[in-house]
Amino acid sequence: MWQRIISIIFKEFIQLRRDRRTLAMVVAIPIIQMSLFGYALSTDIKNVSLVVWDASNTPESRQLIESFRQTEFFSVNFYATDYDDITERIESGEAKVALVIPPEYSNQLHREETALVQFFADGSEPTAGIQALANASLIVQAKGAELMSQDQLSNVALPISLQPRVWYNPAMQSSIFYLPGLVGLIIGLLTVLLTAFAIVRERENGTIEQLNVTPLRRGELIVGKLIPYIIIAYAQVILVLTTAVLVFGMPIRGNLLLLLSLTSLFLMFSLGMGLFISTISRTQFQAMQASFMIVLPSVLLSGFIFPIESMPKLAQWISAILPLTYYLRIVRGIIVKGIGMEYLWQDAVIIAVMGLFTLIMAATRVRKTLA
Repeated sequence: MWQRIISIIFKEFIQLRRDRRTLAMVVAIPIIQMSLFGYALSTDIKNVSLVVWDASNTPESRQLIESFRQTEFFSVNFYATDYDDITERIESGEAKVALVIPPEYSNQLHREETALVQFFADGSEPTAGIQALANASLIVQAKGAELMSQDQLSNVALPISLQPRVWYNPAMQSSIFYLPGLVGLIIGLLTVLLTAFAIVRERENGTIEQLNVTPLRRGELIVGKLIPYIIIAYAQVILVLTTAVLVFGMPIRGNLLLLLSLTSLFLMFSLGMGLFISTISRTQFQAMQASFMIVLPSVLLSGFIFPIESMPKLAQWISAILPLTYYLRIVRGIIVKGIGMEYLWQDAVIIAVMGLFTLIMAATRVRKTLA
């Protein structure tokens, strides 16, 4: 009995060795994923983009700003001149937090009164927002202690008081952050996987030859293959959104029709990528493995879990070529912040270009595969 079992074991290893694509995936995928994610993933929040409005514009206010600049947690990227500038920076996603130093800041310090400074945090990313508030409070306390140690302030117990305010998600609920991201993740994952099996299934079932002898043109065949998955994808979008709203109480503050319209751009990429994977895979197992090579980096490096600003540069460069990165900005911007196309058009254009390129590449490959 054992001799027959050992013979089967050797046979399987021989077949695996002959199947170069599967063997390459088995060896390469774990090495690539471990090297990439082990280097890129970190729960430490740093380089949080900060916009500053220094209405005092005095040596004392500049010293406070420098205290924020010297930490690795904050990155002072923008300066504002009013609250409208701050609102625009945060709504567009260019800044995550804002520091406002009022005109009376320096005078209050000289009068040995408690100087008030405002701090705004984008609550649509609760993890970064909570740590931003905590670190800002520590910086302000440290600066106040420094002023007291220098005998600049001797008659006030609290030299500087931070006045925090959280936008979009005052309760800092993590579900408000993750639920909109799950919309993009679920439809991206399922759409890529479903279309990745489109041509492979025909090849494994032996029906691809029948398609070749039909009067269908190549373009007609591609359209016919994709339309069912487009319908399924939109059904998934509606189902996921409905579940998030009715079951988990997720608010949709923006325009739902705008969200559905921009979702079509993301679906264009997902369908094209799935179709391309289907043409380069010989079996459904290979198609599934190749799909996860696309999906897993998207989950971990797109900003779905970890803020992109806190990632190493290599991971940030990879995130810049992932369509899910831009779609997450769109879906969170519309659902959580309620912003419109004036802040989302750049992300929409990037996804559209990626989607169009992927569809063209997939269509070209399908023609060669079916020729």
